[in-house]
Amino acid sequence: MATCLVLGATGFIGRNLVEFLLRSGGCSLIRAVDKVFPQTAFLNKAHTDVFSDPTVQFMQGNLASAASIKKCFALDGDKSFDYVFNCAAETKYGQDEPIYKEKLHDVCMKIAQEVVLHPGTKKFVHLSTAQVYAAGKKPSAEDGKLEPWTMIARAHLETEKDLKAVAGLPLVILRPATVYGPGDVQGLAPRIICAAVYKHIGEKMKFMWTGDLRFNTVHVRDVVAAMWHCAQNVPVGAVYNLADKNDTTQEKICALLESVFGIKTGFYGVMLSSAAKLNFKDATEAANDKHLCPWSDMCQAKGIASTPLTPYIDQELLYNNAFSVDGSAIEATGFKYTVPAPTDDLIREQIQYYAEQGLFPVE
Repeated sequence: MATCLVLGATGFIGRNLVEFLLRSGGCSLIRAVDKVFPQTAFLNKAHTDVFSDPTVQFMQGNLASAASIKKCFALDGDKSFDYVFNCAAETKYGQDEPIYKEKLHDVCMKIAQEVVLHPGTKKFVHLSTAQVYAAGKKPSAEDGKLEPWTMIARAHLETEKDLKAVAGLPLVILRPATVYGPGDVQGLAPRIICAAVYKHIGEKMKFMWTGDLRFNTVHVRDVVAAMWHCAQNVPVGAVYNLADKNDTTQEKICALLESVFGIKTGFYGVMLSSAAKLNFKDATEAANDKHLCPWSDMCQAKGIASTPLTPYIDQELLYNNAFSVDGSAIEATGFKYTVPAPTDDLIREQIQYYAEQGLFPVE
């Protein structure tokens, strides 16, 4: 049975990975490392139970510190973890470049430098993002043009390059499309929350640009399954995209939100959206202000004093950038996607994850 080290373990993808590894039954030890304790990470009961299992060993760690990283890697008898999974990096959009340098690039490089000191580690599986590809309607395969269109993606691409240069690092890189599912706070979550706001205020919800704008997706259960699959089955140096077969667009997301919330949706179109782009910062702030105030009122009415959920959408994510990803190459290695597309039930499951904790004001 394998020993696994999960870094960034109480984050969205990390918590789902720890659950998957535990349920797989193939691990004798899962050390789950994060600076945020499970008790304060907004875990639902199922995930709380996972972190209470004796196979899962939580360790609080500051992964910006090389000394703390070394402690997280320590095992009795100078043994090495069989597999190291890196979900640890800054995930918030709209940060300045030095923040991403410190909290994404530098953190990942310090982790990599520790991995190579443990030659018994068979695989280091690193999560990047498919936003490293040039935006466009044609789905980007792994050999697609690299032209990051968010600040965080630029930092990820630089990190990928530097990780590949680390001698002896048993690296595998995964580039997911928009990840959603239980515990999501910034994949589909802001749009789901905006839909709840529009139901509350009784207005039509309108998206920038057009319905055919790509916003490709992959469910978190497929992401974590792919991480485990790649740890065991693909060669060092492999890079794979992760995206479902839905070719998700804004129109498809709107159809789900209409069904789940009983609202009407639409699009501003190219002309009005392009006009707004002339002063996009102010337009984005105005839109976010429109959503944030009712959301705050909704939470207050339900007695919710604090929640990780917000309808705020960063300006970078509102440009006319098609996020189109070809996630089929990994299937040639024997991996199978289990979630072909977002559905009403999956959106409701995501809402329920936080509603059962009293963090989503269900009306």
